Amino acid sequence: MTNASNPQATLSAASREGRGRAISLPGAALISVAVIYVALFLFMPLLVVFTQALGRGWSAYFSTFKDPEVLAAVRLTLLTALIAVPLNLVFGICAAWAIAKFEFPGRSILITLIELPVAISPVISGLVFVLIFGLHGWFGPWLVKHGWSVIFAVPGIVLATIFITFPYVARELIPLMQAQGREEEEAAVLLGANGWQVFRRVTLPNIRWGLLYGVILCNARAMGEFGAVSVVSGHIRGMTMTLPLEIETLYNEYNHVAAFAAASLLTILALLTLGVKALVERAERRALESSLEGAFAARGEAA
Repeated sequence: MTNASNPQATLSAASREGRGRAISLPGAALISVAVIYVALFLFMPLLVVFTQALGRGWSAYFSTFKDPEVLAAVRLTLLTALIAVPLNLVFGICAAWAIAKFEFPGRSILITLIELPVAISPVISGLVFVLIFGLHGWFGPWLVKHGWSVIFAVPGIVLATIFITFPYVARELIPLMQAQGREEEEAAVLLGANGWQVFRRVTLPNIRWGLLYGVILCNARAMGEFGAVSVVSGHIRGMTMTLPLEIETLYNEYNHVAAFAAASLLTILALLTLGVKALVERAERRALESSLEGAFAARGEAA
């Protein structure tokens, strides 16, 4: 069988030809610019963070994480992410399902509202929550009367983080679900499957990589959010300070080693997030290649 009649062989040959092709001078120049840019704006800051964090040795580095206020900031950061990410996961799936699978009045408005936190400044988002739940806000007096605190308390931090991060899962799933169409779900319904069975056996396997990718991005933003949380937190040490806020406070107090040590923890979490993201992308690419190879093999057998 010739390559012309074997699409899989043609694809493999084209891939080998592309890998073996020499890099042109403009291509080499672009690659050099990209490498220099990454070195200046990514690797050098990372190097500075860890160099400063370890400037006084490992004992000073680890002593930072024995500080009760730093530990409280770490706990609050993890708690906020543990609340915000699952809620945004549920919202993202529901919103993507509704937008991609159904036509309804207000669909374009819902898409615009999902994009809203990306379009406005996080500081403005925090101020909006202050105007709504603050002492002189719309619901502030009622909340104070019933002994509830939102602004300058943990609930305000959680609400601000949820608002800032809720587009990430939905933005990953909406185009994916729209590209997949509704044919498989409709076929499952015709075969007698109910809504939960359609989601669990048809929709979820098709969106699993995009869903995981969106959760990773949402979690990274939740742990690193600064602007909106800074407005609603009140900067109460040991109570309403997340790790990014604690880093700023330590740095302003000229406690540079502790500030960079805490920053290194966020950096490690970010690098782990990037590693998981790379693994997800690789697994998704391998799954796509396997499906293409299976399709080519089936086509070759049919021919």
